[in-house]
Amino acid sequence: MDFNKRKDLVFIILAGFFVTNTIVAELIGGKLVQFFGLFTQSIGIILWPFVFLLTDIINEHYGKQGVRKLTYITVGLVIYTFILISIALNINAVSFSPVNDTAFKTVFGQSQWIIVGSVIAFLLSQLVDVYVFWLFRDKTGGKLIWLRATGSTVVSQLIDTFVVQFIAFVLPGKWAFDEFLRNASWGYLFKLLVALCLIPLIYLGHNVITKFIDKKEQNES
Repeated sequence: MDFNKRKDLVFIILAGFFVTNTIVAELIGGKLVQFFGLFTQSIGIILWPFVFLLTDIINEHYGKQGVRKLTYITVGLVIYTFILISIALNINAVSFSPVNDTAFKTVFGQSQWIIVGSVIAFLLSQLVDVYVFWLFRDKTGGKLIWLRATGSTVVSQLIDTFVVQFIAFVLPGKWAFDEFLRNASWGYLFKLLVALCLIPLIYLGHNVITKFIDKKEQNES
């Protein structure tokens, strides 16, 4: 990787936001909030549409291999985070610690279930997203960015939402199965609504990156 090339620089920036959003979503995921008084979700749900937005942009400019490699790296970093949290959970706090063991375990103990669920759901959904994205791209001859971006998101978010919430909240006994179905369904609709709202950002990001990256660099890569 040549750090003087604009295309490589853009990839590093996109990868940084991609990894950061994913890990932060895992860490804050234990907090449940209510949206519009209709359904309960992890607060981390607000970050996932942006992760899939970045997936589409990276797909567009760096291809299948770019997304897959970054996905594998991100999964590895999330697992690394999981290991660090597990170690921290098993080290007792001192008596004067501003955060005692009970509070720490309440927050990060729940995050462990979310991390496990997210790793599985994230890996599955990202690989499916890549496949569907390029299926639409090939069928449309590289046209209709909104269609391949939205189409891949519709499928991948379905997998991501239901898998992660089942593992994170049903398996540890936080939600009953009917509650899971209701919340996951609403969560999926929420993600789709956000994804639709982000379509202009896909075009904006695509145009900005295309103009920033020198055409000569694109031909050489």
